[in-house]
Amino acid sequence: MTSKLQVTIPKAIAKRYGIEPGTEIEFLSAGDAIRVVPPARERRSSDPSRRLELFDAATARERGRREGQPERSRVTERGWKRADLYGRGVSD
Repeated sequence: MTSKLQVTIPKAIAKRYGIEPGTEIEFLSAGDAIRVVPPARERRSSDPSRRLELFDAATARERGRREGQPERSRVTERGWKRADLYGRGVSD
């Protein structure tokens, strides 16, 4: 458990149950324990309109996360070229 209350699922378990980045899972109370329940394969929607709806929701969440963050600018001039790195440290 991280300081952001995020949980890491071991790779072998994620692979076994078809859990990938972006997969929504359920945390269910089970008495003194918590059950992590991946979506059932048959419940996963293959309906294009439903998949588009889920994609739009994920896109909206990402836009919300990026709001208020400074826009990144591309560096166009560094004052050096990649080729300059290959001769660095080599005496003439």
